[in-house]
Amino acid sequence: MVNVSTTSKAVDSKAFGGYFFLLLGSISFLLFLFSAILSKLLPPSSNQIISAIQNDRYYCFLVPLTLPVLVVAVYFHWLSMKLFKHA
Repeated sequence: MVNVSTTSKAVDSKAFGGYFFLLLGSISFLLFLFSAILSKLLPPSSNQIISAIQNDRYYCFLVPLTLPVLVVAVYFHWLSMKLFKHA
C-alpha cells in the first residue's frame, strides 16, 4: 500500500525542483539580457564590473551568431531520430 504522505512529499520535491530550475533559468536570462543589451544603453558607469560589461563586444554578438548553429543542430537531431526510427 502506498503511503499518501510519502507520495505528496515526492510530488512536492519535484515541484520545488521544477520551480527552482525555472527561477534559475529566468535569472540567467535576465542577467544575459542586461549584459548583452541593456548595459549598452546606460550611461558610462564608474563601477569597474559594469564598465567592463558595457565595453564588452563579444557577448552581444554571441547569441545571435549561435542561432544558425542551433538550427543545424536541431535539423541533425531530427534527421538522426528519423534514421534511428526507420532503421
